[in-house]
Amino acid sequence: MARTAKFTHIDDESGVHMVDISVKESSERCASAEGTVQLGADAYTALVEERVTKGDVLTTAQLAGIMGAKETARLIPLCHPIALEAINLTFSLDEKMYSITVRAEAISVGRTGVEMEVLTAVSIASLAIYDMCKSISKDIRITNIHLVSKKGGVHGVYHAHDSH
Repeated sequence: MARTAKFTHIDDESGVHMVDISVKESSERCASAEGTVQLGADAYTALVEERVTKGDVLTTAQLAGIMGAKETARLIPLCHPIALEAINLTFSLDEKMYSITVRAEAISVGRTGVEMEVLTAVSIASLAIYDMCKSISKDIRITNIHLVSKKGGVHGVYHAHDSH
């Protein structure tokens, strides 16, 4: 006999709803996520040499990622709005792969985690990099956006395996 999974965002009448988190204890929640923007040689070189005509790519992407994290509940329909205590975006450049690793870390004190906020921050920052560099190359690829770690809440601590 197949068992039917109970979805947390679907009620008994198959309508969607936000999960009731009012019974959860408030605690510190931390999460980090990352993804890769593969620019290719031309766009990577233009970025490093600050020749991208639209301006400062990484500062723009950093601001876009922060703004994206703050707007997550407006972008993801069943995501709870949360107060972020901190959101930080960093970039690691890889000259051999002509790529940038985008990393976001966030902290919140509340009843639900910040995984969606860091994933959104990485996604939006990566899209901003694409937008800033697309006139140089259309072969830019955004890849491997994933949760790296989370801490807090009923599920405790999570660290991604190095299988990505």
